[in-house]
Amino acid sequence: MQNAHLRLGLLEYHRITEKTSARIRVRVASYIGEDEQAHLVGVFGSDSDIGAITAAVHEKAYFTLTFPDGAIKEITLGEHASCYRSSVILPGRKHPVRHLVAISEQLHANGSAGRTILSRKSPNEAWAWLSTLLGLPAVPGWAKHICGTLEAEGRFQPLGGIGCEPVLVTATADELVAWISSALKSCEIAFPEENGPIKWPKHTLFDALRQIPGKDEQ
Repeated sequence: MQNAHLRLGLLEYHRITEKTSARIRVRVASYIGEDEQAHLVGVFGSDSDIGAITAAVHEKAYFTLTFPDGAIKEITLGEHASCYRSSVILPGRKHPVRHLVAISEQLHANGSAGRTILSRKSPNEAWAWLSTLLGLPAVPGWAKHICGTLEAEGRFQPLGGIGCEPVLVTATADELVAWISSALKSCEIAFPEENGPIKWPKHTLFDALRQIPGKDEQ
């Protein structure tokens, strides 16, 4: 991936105690957030740096996030955030790179209270995630129409993101079922012609958080 470093953010944490002062910096591969509330932060760095960032997340600390375009904001994952750590083995490196994904309590409850956070607004992916999270009776072929209705109703709100183009969908399961019912009655969408299981395209976590190609990449 050419110029991948140009799409990375920077996360800084300044820790001050009575005897010491330390500034930890790690690179950000993925981020989803609104205002100061971060919902997902994916970072990588050394073992000690990732350990310090993990501890800071659990302490509900604030971080300084620098976006790839140079914009800066203060963020926090808030209370009851979850951390998932792993190691990445890179050819030519003696020690593995440590990777951390931190997720907010709100993202863990994704789809509740009429709020659903998506990593991108692509109709097929958005409809697949909405149907799964909200338990909707749906088929893949309805994606374009229902997402078009959400767009027309102003239910897509862009969120801050690095490595993805996240949106907040403000719609309840009852509202979506009502739109489905109305569209079926008006023949704008239709039930499958044959009975049987519905086959959905597979969308993995890697797909959801994959880097968005830059203009210089083909």
